[in-house]
Amino acid sequence: MDVPCPWYSLLIPLFVFIFLLIHHCFFTTSKKQNMLLLPSPRKLPIIGNLHQLGSLPHRSLHKLSQKYGPVMLLHFGSKPVIVASSVDAARDIMKTHDVVWASRPKSSIVDRLSYGSKDVGFSPFGEYWRRAKSITVLHLLSNTRVQSYRNVRAEETANMIGKIRQGCDSSVINLGEHLCSLTNNIISRVALGRTYDEKESGIEHIIEQFVELLGIFNVGDYIPRLEWVNKFTGLDAKVKKVAKELDMFLEIVIEEHIIRKKKEEYTSTGEAKDFVDVLLEIQNGNETDFPLQRDSLKAILLDSFAAGTDTTFATLDWTMAELLRQPRALKTLQDEVRGLAQGKSEITEDDLKNMQYLRAVIKESLRLHPTQESLLVPRESMEDVNLLGYYHIPARTQAIINAWAIGRDPLSWENPEEYQPERFLNSDADVKGLNFKLLPFGAGRRGCPGSSFAIAVIELALARLVHKFDFALPEGIKPEDLDMTETIGITTRRKLPLLVVATPC
Repeated sequence: MDVPCPWYSLLIPLFVFIFLLIHHCFFTTSKKQNMLLLPSPRKLPIIGNLHQLGSLPHRSLHKLSQKYGPVMLLHFGSKPVIVASSVDAARDIMKTHDVVWASRPKSSIVDRLSYGSKDVGFSPFGEYWRRAKSITVLHLLSNTRVQSYRNVRAEETANMIGKIRQGCDSSVINLGEHLCSLTNNIISRVALGRTYDEKESGIEHIIEQFVELLGIFNVGDYIPRLEWVNKFTGLDAKVKKVAKELDMFLEIVIEEHIIRKKKEEYTSTGEAKDFVDVLLEIQNGNETDFPLQRDSLKAILLDSFAAGTDTTFATLDWTMAELLRQPRALKTLQDEVRGLAQGKSEITEDDLKNMQYLRAVIKESLRLHPTQESLLVPRESMEDVNLLGYYHIPARTQAIINAWAIGRDPLSWENPEEYQPERFLNSDADVKGLNFKLLPFGAGRRGCPGSSFAIAVIELALARLVHKFDFALPEGIKPEDLDMTETIGITTRRKLPLLVVATPC
């Protein structure tokens, strides 16, 4: 005999269905709205928060973070951008979810300057980027390769010391010019096979413009309908001009190598094979099956040469400027270097391993002036991700890490605005970003692979400078009056020339 089912039991499946439907709708809506819970400055129609970037975006964003918090949401045009200004947020993006944030947003300026973003720094995440980075690290930036360039560093720093000594008769010298030539010559020799005189090629000026353009926030990337504005501001013409000049220079370099190879005019100089040679061999299929086209070759070469030259120079320039502002730190460094080099006519790289204060000075300069990127090159999420375990961030969202702000965070650094190299004498902070308090070269998959190369140049150059000369500011300029105004690009430079009086010891 069938037992009739109570009428209310028929409602149970209906209630369950309604509950699941409501739960699904609420959960989905909540996920979509979670990003809206991030603190966010009020945005304007069409342009969003672009008007709040200012001429020095790292400083403007730092000021905003002091009001809205270390993780905030901005809109560049209609595109959402996460700005991270804390160690925890940086670690979450560059370590915990590094692979999710490993891509780059598209940039029309970068595309035009870097042959469709075929370089290592700006290429989107994928197999091409992996192979290009692997080639660059293996054949140019590995510890083994960096050590093989010791003779180049020694010769070029000795040349710089000689030129400064010659210029001392004029009382005041532009130290920045000597530092720029040094880094340009070293990287030219290891990457391009020889030095290129500025009067001959104009390459230093071209690179300066290239770096400046890479640091521009192009409104057309965020508001495509306003791309036409670049034609009226002159930006479009400038990008075209610099791209053409760079391409002409790189073509000359490559053709020189091809002709030399055909004529078999290589001579034994004791130097490692230069990077152009390696790339041409790869292009011809002698070493790998990587399909390296001409534009890719030039993009990778440009990345290695231009980025390395500018950032290394800027770090040396900032460091010498800070030491001149802090005579006590300069004397402490000189005492260390001269004490360890006592009886020697020349500092060698073997002497550097015992110079703890030297390394502390460099770290302190990079903390205050992360010249590689005050704002790390933007990353883009390749899928939905939870930031700090709470904020749901959709795919294709950009993230900007403010390395400049993190280096001045009072939660991580005591007296963060003061130049105190001593803070690093008993610190585990590393320039490669292992603890995310110090991020001059970024971190994770998209961190700069050239940190060892840059530090090797900076250490030797700085040690030899303070070993051979006493430095002072020109008469009438007090240390506290030295102008430290910044100029922005993909690297953060000092705006004015570093004029000094150098007295041989």
